[in-house]
Parts: sequence; structure tokens; C-alpha cells
Amino acid sequence: MSISVVCLMYSFTFLSIFFGLLLQSTTGRELKFVVTVFRHGDRTPISTFPTNPVKEDVWPQGYEQLTKIGMQQHYDLGQYIRKTYKKFLSQDYKRKEIYVYSTDYDRTIMSAQANLAGLFPPEGEQIWNAKLRWQPIPVHTVPRSQEKLLSYPTRTCKRFHVLLKETMAAKEVMGKVKPNMKFVGEIAAKMGFDPKSVLDFSNHKLWNAYDALIVQKIHSHPVPAWATPQAMEQMKKLLGVALSAMFGVHKREEKSRLQGGVLVKAILDDITKATDPKNELKMKMYSGHDMTIAALQVALNVFEPHLPPYAASQFFELYKEDNGGHTIEMYYRPDVNAERRPLTLPGCEKSCPLEKFKQLVSPILANNVEEECNKV
Repeated sequence: MSISVVCLMYSFTFLSIFFGLLLQSTTGRELKFVVTVFRHGDRTPISTFPTNPVKEDVWPQGYEQLTKIGMQQHYDLGQYIRKTYKKFLSQDYKRKEIYVYSTDYDRTIMSAQANLAGLFPPEGEQIWNAKLRWQPIPVHTVPRSQEKLLSYPTRTCKRFHVLLKETMAAKEVMGKVKPNMKFVGEIAAKMGFDPKSVLDFSNHKLWNAYDALIVQKIHSHPVPAWATPQAMEQMKKLLGVALSAMFGVHKREEKSRLQGGVLVKAILDDITKATDPKNELKMKMYSGHDMTIAALQVALNVFEPHLPPYAASQFFELYKEDNGGHTIEMYYRPDVNAERRPLTLPGCEKSCPLEKFKQLVSPILANNVEEECNKV
């Protein structure tokens, strides 16, 4: 056998071993669990303002209801989730693989149902009506009075409202609000509100008025002449400041323990259970609101001031690594027309080791939320 042939054989053997090890390192990582938290789809206004000519009777189902646009948004999101996790989730719906939890509002429950219609259209033996590519899938909820995970801010938490008053008086917030005082006074008068009441962000008057105008534009209903693109943009920026102040800025960690940190703790409990090899659950869905997304992201310190759009969704992915350890990756998809982007927990890398993730978020996890809420 010639030297060149021997060298060729050794080279082939080396390359085989190299690519074998490379294949193991790239395929050994395994997705184990997914949590998704999303906002409901497009809906009718929550309420309106006194001078608005567009009243509740314009909307067929009244205020606070999911629209056909919102249904389509969540059907599309369900299809996106199917495409993203087609190699992870079973093709057919399996009740042990997915659990869906929603707040007790028509729009969030219906959004979850539309989402599941896109995610699990029946096929084969699961088709029960040949003319209908849909199947019923459970969506769980609790009465609003018992809701503790997805509705924020929690109105019964005394300590949070003390912190909120402190925040609104803080220089960092007032420095952004004061330049808008004249503007707020002008539009408040045009809306039929007392300017002082509009500046009290906790009553959501400005929020709901802005929302009503946005929804009216989406659905081709008239808006007042003063609601120019410039005025709407200024309102949007001011509301972004208010949202950041509500959950963050001043004593962010303490406020988060009383609000978004509650959901973070629940998600980490879900993820920790999923590290058990006997775990059969693959996905947990939470159907909530814009405040749900904002409070969650502020708690994780990854929030960029904005109003989370309809069907905005955040994903948490749990991976089992080659070394047997577990990591978490986070992604945010701001709306149904956008690509999701990674979110990195401050102090960690994109693929954050589970134990390090827990350590980093420990300051925003309360041992007893009710006890902390009653501290005044």
C-alpha cells in the first residue's frame, strides 16, 4: 500500500471522527418546553371620551370585544407557532402536550381559541366534520376577582399604589411629563376631560381615549380633526413614558415583585417542572393584555418603552444542552407581520443557563405577594 493511500485513509478517518463529533455537538441540543405569552387581537375600544361622536352602538358587539381582524391576527399567530415548532409539537392536538390559560375576558378567551384553530386544525382521525377544519380545544381561566397572573396593574395591591405615586413624582418621570403639560391640557379640554384627571395615569383616561381613536382609524370610523398624526404620535410617546413609569423607573424591582414578577415566577415554575424527564407537557400558553406583556418585560428588565400591539407575543424556550444542563432563550414578536427577535436577560447571554437565569431574576420574585402588598 502506497504512502499516499495510507495518508488518504488516515485523513478520511480523521474527517469522519471530526464531522461525527461536530454532528453530535450540533444535534445534541434539545428543545424541551415552550412558554408563550401573548396579547389578545384587535378589539373594539375599551371606552371612549365625552366629546367623541363615535359611540358604543357603532360596534356590533359593543366595547371590549374581539373583532374579525383580531380573530385573523390570532389565527395567523397560531399558524406561525405551528410553523416555528413543527418539529417539536405533535402534528395532531394532544391534550397532554399543551395547556392554555387566559384571563376571564371575552377578547382574550376568543383570541386563544382563534390561535388554537390556526395551531391545530384537525387532520385524519381528528376531523369530526368534513366541512369544518376546526376542533374544540380547552382554554382555562378563573374569575376576574381571582386573577393573579395576567391582569396588571393589580388594583388591590396597596403597596404598589404607594410606589406608583412616588414614581409619578420622581424627577425622571416629571422631566418627561412637564414638557407635555400644555399639550395634555389642550387635548383634555377637546376630549371633555378635566386636565388634572387626564394626568392621573392610573385612571387610564388618556390611554382609553388614545386607544379609541386608534381603533376608530383601523375600522374606518371618523376621528376628530384635532387628532392629527402629530397629536397621536405625541400621545403615544407620553403613554410609553406612563407605561414605563407604571411598572419600572422608580424601585423597579419592588414594583415588579408585586406585578410582572408574579408571572415570571409562574413561568419559571412551568419551566422547572419541564426539566423532569417524565414531563409530557410541551407548551404553556398565556392569553393576556398589553399590560401583561409590559409588566413581564419590565420585570425582566428587557422592556423598550412602547405599547405592545395586538397579538404581540413573547416566547420562552427551554433547552437541554449536550452537557445535561438546561438553558432559557427569550424572543419577542411585536406583531403578526414582524419577525421575532431575541431578548437577552441583563447579566446573561442569549442562551442563559437556567440556574443563572433564576439567580438573576430572584430580586423580582416575591415569597409572599399578599404580605408585600399590604406593606404601606
